Amino acid sequence: MTSSPTEVITELADALREWLPTQRWFAGKDRPVESVRPVHAVSLVDGDPALLHSVIEVRQNGSADRYQLLLGLRADLPEHLGHAWIGTRAQLACYDATQDTELTGLLLDLIARGETHAGLDFQHEPGAELEIALRSRPVGAEQSNTSLVYGHHYILKLFRKLVTGTNPDLTLHRALRTQRCEHIAEPLGAIQGSLNGEEVTFGMLQRFLPDAADGWAMATASVRDLMAEGDLHPDEVGGDFAGEARRLGQAVAEVHADLAAALGSGSEGSDLLDRTVDAMQRRLDAVLASVPELGAHEAGLRSAFDAARELSEPIAVQHIHGDLHLGQVLRTVLGWVLIDFEGEPAAPAAERLSLRSPLRDVAGMLRSFDYAAHQLLVGHPGGSGAEDQLTVRALEWARRNRDAFCDGYAEKAEDPREHAVLLRALELDKAVYEVAYEHGNRPEWLAVPLSSIARITGS
Repeated sequence: MTSSPTEVITELADALREWLPTQRWFAGKDRPVESVRPVHAVSLVDGDPALLHSVIEVRQNGSADRYQLLLGLRADLPEHLGHAWIGTRAQLACYDATQDTELTGLLLDLIARGETHAGLDFQHEPGAELEIALRSRPVGAEQSNTSLVYGHHYILKLFRKLVTGTNPDLTLHRALRTQRCEHIAEPLGAIQGSLNGEEVTFGMLQRFLPDAADGWAMATASVRDLMAEGDLHPDEVGGDFAGEARRLGQAVAEVHADLAAALGSGSEGSDLLDRTVDAMQRRLDAVLASVPELGAHEAGLRSAFDAARELSEPIAVQHIHGDLHLGQVLRTVLGWVLIDFEGEPAAPAAERLSLRSPLRDVAGMLRSFDYAAHQLLVGHPGGSGAEDQLTVRALEWARRNRDAFCDGYAEKAEDPREHAVLLRALELDKAVYEVAYEHGNRPEWLAVPLSSIARITGS
């Protein structure tokens, strides 16, 4: 490779403009990519194949976001890497190197050896002893980052959209490890560096849990079992999920307690409530402007948000997960594990790092139970007796498991239902966020959050 890494990225700018919106981790699919330029680019492996680590700045509608890319360069691109192709320069195929098991093994080796390479600090956690020379495979599930699994031992998450400072996912996992928290996958290492003098986390290595079951998959399987039965109630079906929902509530409460013990907690009064409600109302204003179907529920939503503003009791605040739902939990033989403490991908970095009410996590999980209950009804027109019965059964499943989750949480911490007004407002705010997401990404799912808002507000 005769060109510098920065020159390679510059020459690929037009190809990247076309390629980026096709990637599931790219956050700006709804806006045209105006320009792509290199911010930082270094060579990790020379030769054929070559491996480049780069940070690019992507401009869209006047905003600029930074993304991490690993680029491979080969004279001949193997057929199994054809799907990763980005473009061609100087007769070399340029492609997404996270799909190349031959190149990505180097990342684990560098972390295990604790090396600093081309301005990147590859760190292993104190006491971590890592195997090397393991082949990787990319995780295929849809997500906002890219994860690589090494054998049956480790999983390396590469953060795609970068934020300055230590990523909350790494910060909170390290804090929970100091408390010997049983409900996380042990952090084992990280890739960190700096951009314009500010620290950035590029990746985090954790213990891989090969036999863990996905919480969303377990919950939706339970719903399918219920729908397949004729007249049985959720507690009469073999796939009843309520026991797991209660244990999950206990696990979330214990994680909250460990975070508070490691990083501290506090309380806020009317100022926090004003800021919180103001943010809810701004979100509602923005979504109403683009989703007219939400207008029928505006009065009920604003009333619920304003009711939270009138609360007089101090609000407990601490570090929280920030984007908790059934897809962010795994069931192992030992219990529930929470993953991805990065926070809501669209939220500003300052918000993700702030102290907030743990009720936000509870509200997120309650919304997820509602989604799991109604996912089989997406696309059904409704109106017939059979479909109305399915809706009744979905609501029954959701109520049973929401209650079980709160019961479990209350066994380890204060019952979230004791703060019904704030919990209701937070759940509705999450539902408004879901309306915006579904409108832009999955219009056929829009009825799920809209029907929830109608039930909660009585509209």
